[in-house]
Amino acid sequence: MNSRASVPDAREPEALPPPRVALGSQTWREIAYLLTAWMVDLGAFVFVCAWLWVGVLSSFFVFGVPILAGGLAVLREVGGWERARSRALLRMRVDEPSPLRRSRPPGFLPWLWATLKDPVGWRSALLFVVRLPWSLISFVVTLGSLFVAWPLLPWLARWMTNVDRSLVRALLSPSDELERRVAQLELGRMTVTDTASADLRRIERDLHDGAQARLVALAMELGLAKEKLAEDPEAAARLVEGAHGEVKLALQELRDLARGIHPAVLTDRGLGPALSAVAARAAVPVRVTDDLPARPAPAIEGIAYFTASELLQNVSKHSGARQASVDIWRADKRLMLQVHDDGHGGADPHAGSGLAGLAERLAAVDGLLAVHSPPGGPTTVTAELPWRERTGTREGTRR
Repeated sequence: MNSRASVPDAREPEALPPPRVALGSQTWREIAYLLTAWMVDLGAFVFVCAWLWVGVLSSFFVFGVPILAGGLAVLREVGGWERARSRALLRMRVDEPSPLRRSRPPGFLPWLWATLKDPVGWRSALLFVVRLPWSLISFVVTLGSLFVAWPLLPWLARWMTNVDRSLVRALLSPSDELERRVAQLELGRMTVTDTASADLRRIERDLHDGAQARLVALAMELGLAKEKLAEDPEAAARLVEGAHGEVKLALQELRDLARGIHPAVLTDRGLGPALSAVAARAAVPVRVTDDLPARPAPAIEGIAYFTASELLQNVSKHSGARQASVDIWRADKRLMLQVHDDGHGGADPHAGSGLAGLAERLAAVDGLLAVHSPPGGPTTVTAELPWRERTGTREGTRR
């Protein structure tokens, strides 16, 4: 069994770049940054001073607090522009902070309170106040070096912009791991909402085009049979027989639809038996190995079930495999799910396939999807979910 693929941590601090000798394109971008930074900082500094002066003096009146909140909202946006300028000219990685956290119910007062507590706006104000003297000094040094000491300019530009990089990273990047997690959870919440909406539309479409249409046809046939019952009993019997067949088909479609929402075997017996039922319907032989010591929480169990079901559908439709396997186990505080097949490989989660959607849905619950599928095969897809204990006394044990 292949081990879970390692994923690099994109949040590790970025090292400052070393000085350059040549006057290359990056050096000219750094020079442009140094020559324009003082104008940005001066304008922002004037705004901060005027905002604080007016806001503090008027804070004794009703309109003073909204002025402070409005200034912080503006400074949050100005900080975003400065992050964009740093990415474009300094080629540095600056993560976006989390969106403004609004209380519920929405309204002016919740927005006012959330904005006043917003650390992003306050840190942006601090950056432009602290950096103005430095940006003026670096402007004078850069301008003088262009005419007097231009051979030293690559070293000076890199050294001075490294100071700017440190300031931007310290004051405009997300302040802590919690803020990064909030941003990730905001994205995950949108993904879950979109997925739920798509599932509801699919269920509505399946009901309308499938069972509902059959039930309408069944009602019409039974109405005709009722009319013919007295004058032509044989024709009525044929209509009833046809209606009986329609009932069977409608029941089968309703069972399939219910299985797609949440299968009864998953609720009653757990993940292993439910995946065995899915494997029995697969187009290729599938071996299921269940090494879970207990049942996880229903939400995690359901996500793991539908993930494995979709992966097995991919195996049946696209892999050309002769056999496959599904393994589920617990590793520390994670639920591990691995689907392996001996098909032709080449599965790419970045090519707009269903694997990309699976990865997004798993990420919404702090999960992970790793795909190893070289051309020629085999393919191993590993899903990792957080382990959450099932609440209750009897449901925490295996059935």
